[in-house]
Amino acid sequence: MWITSCWAASLLIIVSAAKHANGEGTVDRVIVNKAKRELFLMRADKVVRSYRVALGRNPVGPKTRQGDGKTPEGVYNISGRNAASAFHRALRVSYPNAADRAHAKKLGVAPGGDIMIHGLPNGQGNIGKAHRLTDWTEGCIAVTNAEIEEIWGLVRDGTRVEINP
Repeated sequence: MWITSCWAASLLIIVSAAKHANGEGTVDRVIVNKAKRELFLMRADKVVRSYRVALGRNPVGPKTRQGDGKTPEGVYNISGRNAASAFHRALRVSYPNAADRAHAKKLGVAPGGDIMIHGLPNGQGNIGKAHRLTDWTEGCIAVTNAEIEEIWGLVRDGTRVEINP
């Protein structure tokens, strides 16, 4: 009986991996609604997964400069991933875009960068969902370690990211 259940679990993992390799089971858009502290993974305008998030320590309003503690607002994409991040896995958001750079230049400031969707700081995964009790990042979007593992598997590089106020 144990061998049969192990075989079935292995088959499920193989089928799941094949779906991801073929682009099936992945999402085509990530939506973040800052005011509600929510992140949605979307496929064909349907919610595939939803998560509660923590944002930058000063979350109201769009990011305008380096060090302002704000999470950006606008349309971006996933421009890379870092499995060896200081946070448990990190998906890079393409902030700043051309409009962000132009606005920062007009203000005479650096726009900042390194905006990520990431898990908890390495070694602090036991905090779990309690991390959402306050906005604590420098402008990133934070989820639990288990949640970033799931997001990591469903979101491909190049996926559209919409961050709303």
